[in-house]
Amino acid sequence: MTRNAYLAAKHDHDQCIDDAVRAAGKLCRERGERLTPLRRLVLELVWGSHRPVGAYELLQRLQQEKGKAAPPTVYRALSFLQDQGLVHRVESLNAYVGCAHPEDSHRAHFLICRSCGDAAEIHDGAFAKAVKSVGQRAGFHVDRETVELQGLCPHCRQ
Repeated sequence: MTRNAYLAAKHDHDQCIDDAVRAAGKLCRERGERLTPLRRLVLELVWGSHRPVGAYELLQRLQQEKGKAAPPTVYRALSFLQDQGLVHRVESLNAYVGCAHPEDSHRAHFLICRSCGDAAEIHDGAFAKAVKSVGQRAGFHVDRETVELQGLCPHCRQ
C-alpha cells in the first residue's frame, strides 16, 4: 500500500481507501481491538483525500453521513485511530491523514504541498536515522518527532 500521491503515475484513490480499511481491520483483529463502524467511518473520511483533514471538517462529514454527532465522538475515534497507528496528526495544520504503513510502528514524516494541500508520508530509513542521530549527538532524548517539509508537489510545479 503506497501513500505517495506525488509519485503514482496512475492513482486509484478508491483502492487507497479500501486498502487502508482492510489493513485497519486486520491489525485491529490481530491486536484484539475493535474497529467499530464509527471508527471505520472516521478512518474512511480521513482517507477521503490525500489532504490532511481537521477534526471539525470530519465532524461535518460525519454529520452528513450519520446525522447528529458531537465533537467528542470524532476526537475519541481519532484518538483510537492514532493509538493504533492508523492515522497521523499533521501538527502544523492541526489535521489528520491516514497512515499507509500502520503495521510498522514509526514516526511520520511528511511532504506537504502548499498549493494543493496534499500530504505525502515519506518512509526513508536514511532520513529517519539522520533525525535520530541529530538528537543523540546533542545528548537530547526525543520523545516526540514532527517532520513536515512544505513546498510544491510535482503536479503543482508543472
